[in-house]
Amino acid sequence: MLLVSGCQRADDAAPSASFRGMDITGASYGRDLRLRDPDGRERTLADFRGKAVLLYFGFTQCPDVCPTALSRAVEARRLLGPEGERLQVIFVTLDPERDAATVLRDYTAAFDPTFLGLSGDPQATRGTADDFKVYYRKVPTGGSYTMDHSTLSYAFDPQGRLRLALRHEQNALDYAHDLRLLLQGR
Repeated sequence: MLLVSGCQRADDAAPSASFRGMDITGASYGRDLRLRDPDGRERTLADFRGKAVLLYFGFTQCPDVCPTALSRAVEARRLLGPEGERLQVIFVTLDPERDAATVLRDYTAAFDPTFLGLSGDPQATRGTADDFKVYYRKVPTGGSYTMDHSTLSYAFDPQGRLRLALRHEQNALDYAHDLRLLLQGR
């Protein structure tokens, strides 16, 4: 019996004190943003103090990576249970040319009505992406284009400090584990 109980899977155990994502606490980048929500209000990270923030950069016409990231955020929020109320998910568009306010609002609400889409003009978008070391570029496709972009999600603690870079390859359990630690003040 003792041997069997020692073989419990890590996912079933209480959360450990170590993060599963990349701990970037103290990073000199990604300290803030200044973009507009779909109602036209300027938003900064200070608006969400007291909550953990999960920040993702993408675009609404993304065929796979972006919807996967937001679906994973939905599941991570669910896994947090009541603590999920203290999580704010923010989706920053890298395609302000096509992602008008109403498009952005409808897109994020399709995943969760509490998710918030933010945008800026092309210059503000470039500045914010550069501040977070986010790569992106337009890629022509016939008569239109798609966007090539990096896929990290960033997690901020309730004090507004950038703490983690979460990889696209991680699952919702990993995200929830790390977000729970942030919400608990670790």
